[in-house]
Amino acid sequence: MLIFELLDQYEGICRRAFFGCGAKLNKTFKTNIIEILILIMCIPRKINFLQLGRYGRRGEQRYRQTFRRDFDWLCFNMNLAADRFQYGMKRLAIAIDPSYVSKAGKKTAHIGRFGSGCASAVKHGLEILGIAVIDADIKDAMMLRAVQTLNSTELEGKKITLNQWYLSVLKTYRTDLLKITSLLVADAAFSVLPFVEGLKEIGFSLISRLRSNAVLYYIYEGPRTGKRGRPKTKDGKIDFSNPDKNRMTRLDIAPEEGEAFELVAWCKSLKQKIRLVIHYLPGGGHRLYFSTDTSVCGKDVYDIYRTRFQIEFCFRDGHQFTGLLDCQARDEKALDFAYNASLAAVNITKVLRKQTKMPFSIGQIKSLMVNAHFIKRFFDLSGIDPNKTLNAKLVKELFGLTVDAA
Repeated sequence: MLIFELLDQYEGICRRAFFGCGAKLNKTFKTNIIEILILIMCIPRKINFLQLGRYGRRGEQRYRQTFRRDFDWLCFNMNLAADRFQYGMKRLAIAIDPSYVSKAGKKTAHIGRFGSGCASAVKHGLEILGIAVIDADIKDAMMLRAVQTLNSTELEGKKITLNQWYLSVLKTYRTDLLKITSLLVADAAFSVLPFVEGLKEIGFSLISRLRSNAVLYYIYEGPRTGKRGRPKTKDGKIDFSNPDKNRMTRLDIAPEEGEAFELVAWCKSLKQKIRLVIHYLPGGGHRLYFSTDTSVCGKDVYDIYRTRFQIEFCFRDGHQFTGLLDCQARDEKALDFAYNASLAAVNITKVLRKQTKMPFSIGQIKSLMVNAHFIKRFFDLSGIDPNKTLNAKLVKELFGLTVDAA
């Protein structure tokens, strides 16, 4: 593929993703969004309103106005994910994960103190809840929506907990999310009874991880005694140092990953039966994965939970390449637009990489697009219409657009 065609193909992916995203979406707004998504991948440094005005075809104020408008990012990203994954044909799950976003000042919407996993501390700034779809077969994730989290003062005013806020966000988008799958995967912080019960009410089953010292019991499968009282349901506590492997099924995993066994067990903290996977690590110790839907097989629980970490790479790529931390705005709508546009640009790049079969990382593709944008901008302003086929080699040499340079 010619370097000249890279931006055109990126723009084509953007245009296809608009299918079904709002009947009242006018042409000008659509054109503005496409240009912003292209500029996000073509601006080499910080991506803010000043830079958009410098590199784009419109004034800075026009971009500020666009950022304050509503747009259905969930539908847009679901269309992109449909190009990357195949709904209904693979082992898919909805993944959620909160991410800390550094932000100074006191007047920004929802500013407060939030936990930062990288710093292992509570810091001043913002938090976004990322909602993604993951594919356990190809080990990848596509971000669907990012929503700002309320700070502690706002939660107290609404008289709700943080987990209840997360559930309210999922409830808002559940109709579209359930079209993909009813399985939701989250880290161990979400494996608590109120969250599990809240998910069940809105139609989702949870795949997550328990503490290594969680209290779990074997399920009693013997005959009924016929005596008065509640029938026996539990048949002894599971001793993870010496489990009864006759009641378990071994999972087929790579030898270097250790050993894994599955069974249906009773969880004391969640007060229900779960599909439990006990993973014994090669270096000692064990991990406990589970699904509240006992019909899900243990291999799917194991693979889906381990694929959950791909959502972290979406945040990482947003931080490093698409300006997730660069927005200058303080307005809630503008920040929401900025976060979702940044993560959508990562999604488009993943689709582009799949379609072009380029063996490059997102960082390398961004380098190519930055240089391709300079070339196109130079020719547009000079009024020259070059022969792209004849000059492709010269342009590559001039801008260093080789695999090594990228």
